[in-house]
Amino acid sequence: MNASSISTVPVPDAGASARTRRTSRTRPGSATASSTRKSLRERDKSGYVFVAPFAIAAGLFLLWPTIYGLWMSFTDQALTGTASHFVGFSNYVEALGDPQVWATLWHTVVFTLLSVVPLVVVSLVMALLVHTGLPGQWVWRMSFFAPFLLTSAVVASLSSWLFQPEIGLFDVALSKVHLGPVGWLSDQNVAMYSIVLVTVWWTVGFNFLLFLAALQGIPHTLYEAATIDGAGAWRRLFSITIPQLRNIAAVIVLLQIIGSLKVFDQIYLLTGGGPNGSTRPILEYIYDTGFTNYRLGYASAISYVFFALILVFALVRLVPTRKES
Repeated sequence: MNASSISTVPVPDAGASARTRRTSRTRPGSATASSTRKSLRERDKSGYVFVAPFAIAAGLFLLWPTIYGLWMSFTDQALTGTASHFVGFSNYVEALGDPQVWATLWHTVVFTLLSVVPLVVVSLVMALLVHTGLPGQWVWRMSFFAPFLLTSAVVASLSSWLFQPEIGLFDVALSKVHLGPVGWLSDQNVAMYSIVLVTVWWTVGFNFLLFLAALQGIPHTLYEAATIDGAGAWRRLFSITIPQLRNIAAVIVLLQIIGSLKVFDQIYLLTGGGPNGSTRPILEYIYDTGFTNYRLGYASAISYVFFALILVFALVRLVPTRKES
């Protein structure tokens, strides 16, 4: 056999055979992956259908009013229907120099400081009492949460009867112990405390439910182990219960502070910001500026100043929480 005959013998390409085998092996898998991607795309499209109603509602009633209100804050738009003009940052400059803005903001801060602590502490105590297994738990739960279901108008109506001078329930009770009547809503030194009392009674039920749900989520094994080690009720409370409620308590405090800063309904209905403007919150001043004085552009500017302050507070409060987690 000569050299030329040896060179004409075909040699199989091992690499091509391997590629052919790999191709033949991956074809079914590729088809499966393609069908999976297709089904995922179809599922995503169906998800858009379910999200669309909420997205449309949020765009119409939340996003668009927010954008339009921001634009309005840079104009001199009025409720009288006159043509508005772009005024730049003049509304914001006026708002930062307006003494009424800072006075009503201070009233809002005072209300927040007076209401947040009892709203958190009282709701925690209520949740602990129910969680310990008081007889007739459904009665306690209903009585603690029921006021939260009332509207602000109903709460204001009930409270105004309770705070009526001389013939109200509170003044009648004081007269039984020979104490004089109190100007619950007419005395500027007492009015804010009266509003805080009404607010705590009205809204404490929501925080009560949050604390109760968190208490029911604490593992019973922790209490069993502590009991075996000889820990009493107070030791279990401060060593197990309170630490386990730290996260939900932080959330409740943040939500309650933001909610108290937005106080409006009960103050407007009970005192109208009086007496002598001592209970007037910033939201009432914004309302009066826009719908009584007809200065919508200036009212929008005050709203966004207030929004910026709340946003800064929320971000400052959330940063330590994220670092701890």
